Amino acid sequence: MEPNHRNASITTPLVILMLSVPCLTSCGSTKETPKTPAAVVAPVGTPVEIQTPLGLPPVPIPPGNKPTADTIALGKKLYYDTKLSADDTISCASCHGPAHGFTDGLPVSTGVGGKLGGRSAPTVLNAAYSPVQFWDGRAGSLEDQAGGPVANPVEMNMPHEVVVKKLNADAEYPKLFEKAFGPGPVTLEKVQMAIASFERTVIAGNSPFDRYQFGGDKKALSAAAIRGLGLFKDPAKGNCVKCHTIEEKYALFSDGKFHNLGVGMNAEGELSDLGRYTQTKVEADKGAFRTPTLRNIAQTGPYMHDGSAKTLRRVVDFYVGGGNSNPQLDKDIKKLELSGREREDLVAFLESLTGEVPKEVLP
Repeated sequence: MEPNHRNASITTPLVILMLSVPCLTSCGSTKETPKTPAAVVAPVGTPVEIQTPLGLPPVPIPPGNKPTADTIALGKKLYYDTKLSADDTISCASCHGPAHGFTDGLPVSTGVGGKLGGRSAPTVLNAAYSPVQFWDGRAGSLEDQAGGPVANPVEMNMPHEVVVKKLNADAEYPKLFEKAFGPGPVTLEKVQMAIASFERTVIAGNSPFDRYQFGGDKKALSAAAIRGLGLFKDPAKGNCVKCHTIEEKYALFSDGKFHNLGVGMNAEGELSDLGRYTQTKVEADKGAFRTPTLRNIAQTGPYMHDGSAKTLRRVVDFYVGGGNSNPQLDKDIKKLELSGREREDLVAFLESLTGEVPKEVLP
């Protein structure tokens, strides 16, 4: 919290301010030419409400990019279009496709020319609820995230100025952008806003867990999944809910924070990927990665930021072992006392988190 200066003297700040203002008269300078404010980009249509299924709260919407039918439709077209890549072979959906729970089913993703990325593609499902994007949180919004893979040389490898030029020269896109944002050329900002609006509709809920937990259907879960839920929440057992949160009326299954599990240690026992530290340069953030949602987790393997865990059972076993020791290991990661049946029950519970995806988001 910043200190309260309400009752402090303002004399000194005013003197400093007067001394720091550039001389525009006695120094012989001319008056500054007023800058023309940048045009505000915003959707022009009627905002629409994104309907959320059982188990999810309202989708957070930024004030400057309220979704409309036209921006969502445009964003969907862009999301599935390979024209956003340098060689017209890769789209957003290539690494975040519905066939694999809006991931790609690979340990690390493949970009243009067969180039391999360094991390597993996180799911786009329910990404609208995450306060930051990417494993390391380097994007503060879906809008910021949308432009990253396009320009990344090992992903879509299309410089922003090139993709904008390409879309402006297209026979169809300029009309669609005008319909969504009003007159004017295609810009990167509009591209990002449209893709983000579509991605906010890529949500999954109404899973067997939701019907059991929030819908009152006590037959929605198997006996094994019910036992797994108990283990998931039990502080003395799994304690998974510590990071994969369940609230009273909804469940995001992510705290949106960063944790070091010791994933990705090399042969020398060192972290091969520093994760959040690359953005913050804070020592405690070394090897920390954003908590992923567990919704539709049965569809999104392999798991962890490096795709090193092929199955959910492997994930459970990793946690039972207490992760991999390193100086920044999260304080809540410790060895678990779980029997073989209890581990299978946890897997059964995780499989119960597979929910319905709106048909409108499919290609």
